[in-house]
Amino acid sequence: MKQIAMESDSSVTEFILMGLTDQSELQLPLFFFFLVNYIVTVVGNLSFMNLICLNSHLHTPMYFFLFNLSFLDFCYSFVFTPKMLMGFLLERNIISYSGCMTQLFFFCFFVNSECYVLTAMAYDRYVAICQPLLYTVIMSPKTCSLLMLGSHLMGFAGAMVHTGCMIRLIFCDANTINHYMCDIFPLLQLSCSSTYINELVTSAVVGTIVILSSLIILMSYALILFNIIHMSSGKRWSKAIGTCGSHIITVALFYGSGILTYVKPTSTESVGQGKFFSVFHTLVVPMLNPLIYSLRNKDVKLALKRTLRRITT
Repeated sequence: MKQIAMESDSSVTEFILMGLTDQSELQLPLFFFFLVNYIVTVVGNLSFMNLICLNSHLHTPMYFFLFNLSFLDFCYSFVFTPKMLMGFLLERNIISYSGCMTQLFFFCFFVNSECYVLTAMAYDRYVAICQPLLYTVIMSPKTCSLLMLGSHLMGFAGAMVHTGCMIRLIFCDANTINHYMCDIFPLLQLSCSSTYINELVTSAVVGTIVILSSLIILMSYALILFNIIHMSSGKRWSKAIGTCGSHIITVALFYGSGILTYVKPTSTESVGQGKFFSVFHTLVVPMLNPLIYSLRNKDVKLALKRTLRRITT
């Protein structure tokens, strides 16, 4: 009944995903390339989560947030990658109307939630460096849990707004989405009803998330920088930089690729560029996150050695 209600106002019952490219000679190489990307993303994030769970010295607020970040990236990869991989092998990659709206909802949910998780991580780094003596008191298990619950609830609310606004639109004859997934702007281009409210709501929701997250992250790092400048010990200064480095890289990659994907001039040439940046934002960044937090992290390396020793002995 719910599916019928969703489709009642639209003559379109399914969409065709055009994918990344229509060049047949590139389909198979791209399939294997993104299959490897998918496997690395799933295995990398799952392994990172297991390391955190199995090693008690990683049961700290910072790694609690990293666990949630990896969990989001892990789930995120299941939203559109399998369907995208199918598109490289099938002549027509068809997705139902309800399937498209479901994909849109979970895409918005995980992206919005990740914005807030990264914001909470910036606040955690601020407390760790600027209030070290009160760190365990301020970042108590209850506080950390509430921050993550709030992040997921706000992500859920944003996704509900985006999906609810999309369901109210009417789709007539055009059903070919010039993308590899059901994203907001490619869907708006297909609607035969007014998209003014959708564009207004999208701008308001995305603007609120980006401005709020950016302000908190920038304020946190401004205070951290001020604190670092006044540190007398060079060792403490080096440790503070090392602690924040991975998070700064992650934030830069996530927000940088997101801005390049969605804030662009509206032209036919920009469609291809948008797909390229979208691939980086949705497929490459979730793969890189576990590597960024593992390669130069002594705690994670120690946890990995201990876990491997348990398995081999």
